[in-house]
Amino acid sequence: MTTSTPLRTPPKKTWSWRSQAFRGLVYQALALLAIGMVVWYLAHNTLLNMRERGIQSGFDFLFQTAGFDIGESLIAFESNEHYWRAFLVGLLNTLRVAVLGIILTTLIGTLVGVGRFSRNALVRGLCQAYVEFFRNVPILLQLLMWYLLFTELLPEAAEAWQLGSVYLSKGGVNFPIPLWAAGHAWAGFGLLAGGLLAWLYRRWAIAHFEATGEPRSLFWVPLALVIVMGVLGWLLGGAPLALDEPRRGEFSIENGGALTPEFIAVLLGLTVYTAAFVAEVVRAGIGSVAAGQSEAAAALGLSRRQEMRLVMLPQALRVIIPPLTNQYLNLTKNSSLAVAIGYPDVVSIANTAINQTGRAVECIAIVMLIYLSTSLLTSVLMNIYNSRAAIKER
Repeated sequence: MTTSTPLRTPPKKTWSWRSQAFRGLVYQALALLAIGMVVWYLAHNTLLNMRERGIQSGFDFLFQTAGFDIGESLIAFESNEHYWRAFLVGLLNTLRVAVLGIILTTLIGTLVGVGRFSRNALVRGLCQAYVEFFRNVPILLQLLMWYLLFTELLPEAAEAWQLGSVYLSKGGVNFPIPLWAAGHAWAGFGLLAGGLLAWLYRRWAIAHFEATGEPRSLFWVPLALVIVMGVLGWLLGGAPLALDEPRRGEFSIENGGALTPEFIAVLLGLTVYTAAFVAEVVRAGIGSVAAGQSEAAAALGLSRRQEMRLVMLPQALRVIIPPLTNQYLNLTKNSSLAVAIGYPDVVSIANTAINQTGRAVECIAIVMLIYLSTSLLTSVLMNIYNSRAAIKER
């Protein structure tokens, strides 16, 4: 007859100095207290010095009239509006560059990185030349280069180059935009529905591939679903076709939509510069995959394209995503250099506010908070994607 040994109960946590957990909590509390006291001392000393010199402080200026215009904004802004709205315009302009830049950087960097493994020597050489040139020229010089290309080489608005209804001049790119109608809202709902269907299809296609080994299109079919649903929503909304066409004015191109040379220069400069680093990240990630995986894909009869898409890139993601996150953060923070060519981002708005109000500490704190928040949000989203893309151990 066997006797079962009683299960040991875990030791109870004791609030004694002999407890390692208790000592750890005390040390952490003391460290936080010390950090808090240092921050309080620095803030108190700064405010005291400012008060002695007659310098005003506080964030009440955000509700004062700004008194300046902003040349480019996604939302309406007038000079008689408050500073907080001016900072909002700068934030939206910064996000506009950062989000579009991240999307374009990912596409270009991935294509160039994959091109480094091409069997065509010319393609490999061009990809390597792209990487070596753009990553070794400082980003500020590249921004100035793109800006000068637009402002010095392109003609004036009166002699703008025209391709159909699109104009290209020193004032930027002017193009037709739709006149708002209810059908555009229906088209937006259709695009959302198409995105949902595309997401469901991709989940099914991946599960089908894992179960049967038969690959399904993960790009063209989802893209077709989004386009078809968007067009269907547009048709259901009455298919509005009215456009706001640009036309030559006496001194500029009037009406229609426009992309200013400052915005285009910032977007191109940040994209081509960061894409060179992303290409190296992708190349290193693919190179980290064992050579046997490529040989196994060839033995299964997969084409070179299928091998890269179905075998190499999925396994390389676990190596690619962490440094790719750093490049996204660098792109967002490097957008602050846009002030050098006059793009009205949040740093430019802050500089104007400092010159008018003298609230340097407050304005710099707002800029720091904005970049800190956007960077942390990017990190959180990429960490979530990284956990989903990581190879699951059995």
